[in-house]
Formats: sequence, C-alpha cells, structure tokens
Amino acid sequence: MWFGYFLQMHGFFDSCFGAIIPLLPEGLLGVITSPLLHGNIDHIISNSIPIAVLMFLLYQFYPLVANKVFIIGWLATGLLVWLLPPIDILTGEYLYTCTIGASGVVYVLAFFLFFSGIFKWNMKLLTISLLVVLYYGSLVWGMFPEELFYNLSEPSKISWQAHLSGAVVGSIIAFVFKNVGERKKKYIWEFPNYYSEKDDKLWQEYKEKHPEDFLELPYKKRDEIWDHLEELRKR
Repeated sequence: MWFGYFLQMHGFFDSCFGAIIPLLPEGLLGVITSPLLHGNIDHIISNSIPIAVLMFLLYQFYPLVANKVFIIGWLATGLLVWLLPPIDILTGEYLYTCTIGASGVVYVLAFFLFFSGIFKWNMKLLTISLLVVLYYGSLVWGMFPEELFYNLSEPSKISWQAHLSGAVVGSIIAFVFKNVGERKKKYIWEFPNYYSEKDDKLWQEYKEKHPEDFLELPYKKRDEIWDHLEELRKR
C-alpha cells in the first residue's frame, strides 16, 4: 500500500488510472490495484492500522485459510464494487466515480473475523469476534451512504459501496469456511449412545459402597452424586 502511494506521489498513477470505475472496462484494472492506491496521507494511515491489526489476527488464528480469505476477499470485493451502478441514491443520477483505497479489504477482514468466530462457536475465536466488535464495531455505519445522515452540498467521497461489498464478501467467506480449521471441541461422551465400561464400573462400585444414597433420593442429591462421578471419571 505504501509503495503504491509512493508511486502515486511520483505520478505513476494519475487521474483515475488504477481505480475502480464501475461498469466501464477501463475500471476493471482497479479490482486488483485500487486497494494499493490512496487519496492522501490521512487516507492511507486510516487504512494501514486496521489492515495491520486484522491481518495479524487473520494469520494468527486462521492460518489454514488466511491466504484464501485475503486473496478472494480482495478480488471479490473489487469486482462487486465494479458491478454496482454508481447512482446517487437521493437524485437517481449517474455518477462517474473512481474508487481507490483498502477500506473494502478492511471490511472483508473485520466481518470474516467476526462471523467466523460465531459460525464455529469456539470460545477462543469468539473472543476474537468480540475484540473486532469492540474496536471496529463502528465500521457498520460506513456501509450506508452519508447522504442518509447528513445534508451534503456535494456527493460524499467515501465509497459506501466498497464498505458494503467488503462486509458482504467477508460474511460469505466466513460461512463457506466455517467447517475448516479450529472449531468447538466435542468430547466423546457428548455423542449419542456413548458407553464407557470404565464409567459403568465406577457407577457399580459407587452403588455398592453407598446404597443409602439410592433410597428415595431427592433430585438435588442425585445431581450431587452425578457431579461427584463426573469428577472421578475425569481423574
């Protein structure tokens, strides 16, 4: 990203070259190059920090699918932005737009990390989902046009289409890869028809040693016995 910005500053990418221009053939190059280009120093800094954090989390906790998530998310988001008609939602007028920046990729990573933890229902991955919500929960507002919330004198320069596309793509990828990698552990005794000769032996020994516990036991006492047997089995 910073190398792309360096090239921009030296005139290698001028006008809309390298940007996504919706529905126009010359804008297809931007599907690949647009996340590497930024409008100004504030723009690239605001994307660099979340990219660094979310990429670290992606490769740390989802190493088996990290490359696929990153590459598919990058290309699919850019292609979806290119396919969306650039129309002013308030006036219905066609807008010639040039979309650059890595914010679409940020949304892919954030929504993948959030929904993947939920789909897998693994406590460690759910913790990552909660961290993403805590620090980047406000991203959800970027999926809507600013015109819905503010009276703007001119169309917003922020591409809500890229944000929405990244969110949709990231959520779909999380669902597709929900059965790949680390998931919630299911122990053998949680399966139907589970039987253990060792458990049965412990149960018979307990009944022989404590017959008084089986004389019209209240439910609370039965639960205490069962908990005790669970502790013995785990030892």
